Amino acid sequence: MLNIKHLVIFLVGVASIAIISTSCGSKQASRTTGWEYNNPENGGFEVAEVPTQIAGPGLILIEGGTFTMGATEENPFYEWNNSPRRVTVSSFYMDQTEVSNLDYLEYIYWLNRVYGENFPLVVQKALPDTLIWRDKLAYNEPLVNTYFRHPSYQNYPIVGVSWLQANDYASWRTDRVNENQLIEAGILDFDPDQKDENNFNTDAYLAGQYEGLVKEGKEDLDPTGTGIRAVRFEDGIMLPNYRLPTEAEWEYAALGLIGNTLYNRVVERREYPWNGSGVRTDERKYYGSFVANFKRGRGDYMGVAGNLNDGADLPAPVGSYWPNDYGLYNMAGNVSEWVLDIYRPMSHEDVADYNPFRGNIFKNKVKDIDGGIAEKDSLGHIRYEEITAEEAANRKNYRKANNVNYRDGDYQSTIQADWLGDDPESTSQMYEYGVTSLISDKARVVKGGSWKDGVYFLSPGVRRYLNEDEGSSTIGFRCAMIRVGAAMPQ
Repeated sequence: MLNIKHLVIFLVGVASIAIISTSCGSKQASRTTGWEYNNPENGGFEVAEVPTQIAGPGLILIEGGTFTMGATEENPFYEWNNSPRRVTVSSFYMDQTEVSNLDYLEYIYWLNRVYGENFPLVVQKALPDTLIWRDKLAYNEPLVNTYFRHPSYQNYPIVGVSWLQANDYASWRTDRVNENQLIEAGILDFDPDQKDENNFNTDAYLAGQYEGLVKEGKEDLDPTGTGIRAVRFEDGIMLPNYRLPTEAEWEYAALGLIGNTLYNRVVERREYPWNGSGVRTDERKYYGSFVANFKRGRGDYMGVAGNLNDGADLPAPVGSYWPNDYGLYNMAGNVSEWVLDIYRPMSHEDVADYNPFRGNIFKNKVKDIDGGIAEKDSLGHIRYEEITAEEAANRKNYRKANNVNYRDGDYQSTIQADWLGDDPESTSQMYEYGVTSLISDKARVVKGGSWKDGVYFLSPGVRRYLNEDEGSSTIGFRCAMIRVGAAMPQ
């Protein structure tokens, strides 16, 4: 049987020898062919000098592992949509805090600078819904105009952002981080005149459809090349995409079991992101202080003047209270958070036990008539389309592009085929919104309690949902990123 530990030691040793030999002036050579890497005299096959992934801005590495996902206490509403199940989550990165108003204002500013003149609807589409603060029987009108834009709230979590808007923000963040990576590496120079389709987009750059202001460029070791080339993803300079975390990732990170294990055993299964069943800290200096921002009881959002309990009637600043054992803030309370998954009540029984997720729609980049990547759109983005039935015909691991309803709403999960009517992809009866259910393919999972919720919702296993095109005064989000390669830095 292959010994993984020995394999890792071997690979690390090979990498170390390669680094040492490179630092001594010699070239790194292939151990299978003997040909030197990064040598233009023998073809110029390039191997990245730094093969490990760097952490993007704002992210913390979450070491993966196995855990019991699902309910940690009895549901007072007698729902059963999160039955406990053991799964494994691979290592990934996650924002230390929720995305703040300041973070989102930077996004809006960039959109307005690049698209505002010719595509003002792009900016309008990204703006948060500030009317979510209105209440028919409460005076919240000042928050409509102040919560998002007043500097006093700049470090508070952004709310009123839909799931769709959160995904657009994550895509924009990917591009800005990767552009900055290239600038810091000396490949590109900052271009203040980016406009409309002429803006840095990661996919467009990698497809050769955006050049930018080249500073030093990347040395091209191909003897038939020009001497300078654009960066490739294989160079290890650019980062994978920022995105919303999956439900499993979010719940795993929230529990923070890394601080609650002993010799591959979970000492105590947590009900919240901290040990015990209480909501107050046992730190001597702050003994009795609340560890999260939530609604203590009917009409009690922050306690009595002079002795406030959690000290926040609305969301608190994003770095408030105590972080969990991964160093993540407000994984219980403050604001609930969007995650990537489509909501289904029985997902816990259907999804895979490794990186579980419901919501896959497999896509490819749109190709031109010659088979190359099609021209980017008017906003500078590469276009994507769902894979065709012909492309999936011979696959054993999937047979179609849209797998949102797989085993729960599609043809295979029905008993009466006549339910399908003219739609062979999904049932119109099982999830007919507003008739048989409030669930549809637009329902996305929301995790974590908020400033407006009772203590029950602070448990990471609790799951709720909201339509992907809606916002709320209680829902924000944070981003995640895949961990490439080894589960932990070597």
